[in-house]
Amino acid sequence: MDVKANSLYQEMQNMIGQSRLQVNEPQTLPDINPTKDDFSNMLKQAVDGVNGMQLESKNAQQRFEMGDNSLSLAEVMLTKEKAGIAFEATVQVRNKVLEAYKQIMNMPV
Repeated sequence: MDVKANSLYQEMQNMIGQSRLQVNEPQTLPDINPTKDDFSNMLKQAVDGVNGMQLESKNAQQRFEMGDNSLSLAEVMLTKEKAGIAFEATVQVRNKVLEAYKQIMNMPV
């Protein structure tokens, strides 16, 4: 393979010249994170799911306390444990995100 240093250098200089912005030229930033809406929607759905589990648990507990024969104590306890585990997982994710945010903010620029 024959690589000519001058032509390679010339091509690199042309690429550098094309990448430089003119002083008067307006600078437009590309959308660096096109999936941010997807992530926020996913996060909202996850939090709404945990909230729904907690509401379902509260509803089952109230129905059991009022004497609903269609629910057993085991079913009520199972829904309460599922909601509790989901809530704890959400809190742990939040803690990790905050920890990562703090680390990023403390990084020297």
